Amino acid sequence: MSELIYGRHAVLETLRAGRRRIYRLWLEGDPQSTPSGIVAEIASAAQAANLPVRTIKGGLFDRLAQQQASPQGVALEVGDYPYVEVDAILAHARKLGEAPFLLILDHVQDPQNLGTLIRTAEAMGVHGIILPDRRAARVTPAVSNSSSGAVERMRVAQVTNLNRTIEELKQRNIWVAGLENDPAAPLVDPKTLGGALALVVGSEGSGLSRLTRERCDFLIRLHTVGAVESLNAAVAGSIVLYLARQARTEPGASSFT
Repeated sequence: MSELIYGRHAVLETLRAGRRRIYRLWLEGDPQSTPSGIVAEIASAAQAANLPVRTIKGGLFDRLAQQQASPQGVALEVGDYPYVEVDAILAHARKLGEAPFLLILDHVQDPQNLGTLIRTAEAMGVHGIILPDRRAARVTPAVSNSSSGAVERMRVAQVTNLNRTIEELKQRNIWVAGLENDPAAPLVDPKTLGGALALVVGSEGSGLSRLTRERCDFLIRLHTVGAVESLNAAVAGSIVLYLARQARTEPGASSFT
């Protein structure tokens, strides 16, 4: 099966990453015109990959706009997203000589939130992301676009049993921290986020599920002082990922053993 990646940054990163099977590129405009800026970079990357490039007006781009997509004049036909196994994520951390740094999403369902978390995770050096394979957002063109293509460089695993995966990570000496919006949860202490860590972020509506919460080694919450009751999953998760990155770069931070 194939799908259309759209949005300039998402298309360019897909071409650069080279992880998917890629079939053809569409550009919107006059076939006689010369692309400029990032579109010229996209066209150059497609040419280097020997991809067919077609420049058209309307048609495909009108249909994408009707679907409330924002193609920005580019669309790339690609194969399915290349999910990986959890072991491949841990092997990647080991190859870098770093303590594993993982993000686990407990049934996050909004593609925009998923894309934002993936974009932050890639920027903060997360080695991989773990998603449940049911009742959760998966990697779609919308997610690729909202992550500005970061998902094309991120290792993402889909698992059938999230709680069993958490137990397996704990057996590998990876601490599992659950992000909660519960006044009873301790405020986050960045010192606890260094070393081998898997951060669990819950769904937009109900947060962490009961079983997942019980399997976490410890819970954390963010301190807020504003009038808004809570931050959404993507914003809260992004803040904790930043704090964890800071903790990992402190002198004496653990490496992979």
